[in-house]
Amino acid sequence: MELGELQRQLAPTGKLRAGINLANFLLVTGRDPEPAGVSPDVAAEIAKRLGVEVQYVAFNHPKELADAVDAGSWDIGLVGAEPQREAKIAFSAPYADIPAMYLVPGESNLTRKAEVDSPGVRIASVGGSAFGLWLEKNIQNATLLQVPTMDEALELLVQGKVDVLASLKERLLSDVQRVPKGRILEGSFMTVRQAVGTPRSRGPEVAQWVAEVVEELKACGFVKQSMEKHGVNEKLLVSPGSAP
Repeated sequence: MELGELQRQLAPTGKLRAGINLANFLLVTGRDPEPAGVSPDVAAEIAKRLGVEVQYVAFNHPKELADAVDAGSWDIGLVGAEPQREAKIAFSAPYADIPAMYLVPGESNLTRKAEVDSPGVRIASVGGSAFGLWLEKNIQNATLLQVPTMDEALELLVQGKVDVLASLKERLLSDVQRVPKGRILEGSFMTVRQAVGTPRSRGPEVAQWVAEVVEELKACGFVKQSMEKHGVNEKLLVSPGSAP
């Protein structure tokens, strides 16, 4: 596809409107005056290679970003590549993998992640998040309580209304300080595959171009350099250069 046609299909407004998930504190480390961090950097570089300016479209929650695909308010969306979102969004391979883990209070009898999905266990998580969607699909025996924010989920654990808090590892490393003798169970229960999505309505050629650019940004070191610039190089595992 010629560049001019690609620009018309992927950036019909003349700018590349990039949906940014502000709730991802690892990949969006600033908001004033515009989003800053690894995800905004990736979006800006894609726009540069497309030959247009980037325009950030900020969302406070990943579910809001994913749902906005129907409204056509963004051209690329930087969000977790979960199966529930793939019907309407074509994702690149991930440019970062983020582990999600479980946190329990000190008095908990739970010692292994495999024990969490058991009858009588109550898990707090964030509805519509990548790890929340995974839990909805995979938890069979425990009770899942989904709330709008991580602060609310943490409060449920602190108040003893749930037995387990599920979240990104880096968030739990700070939350564990607020839970009496809190423990993070060893091993991740899933990995958030942070990727770049395009509306499937734009067609497979557009999605393929975006996917190829993401691979180039990983292979040339751009993603790694962005992580180092924003101080997150030790917090994320950069995905391999090839698609999983």
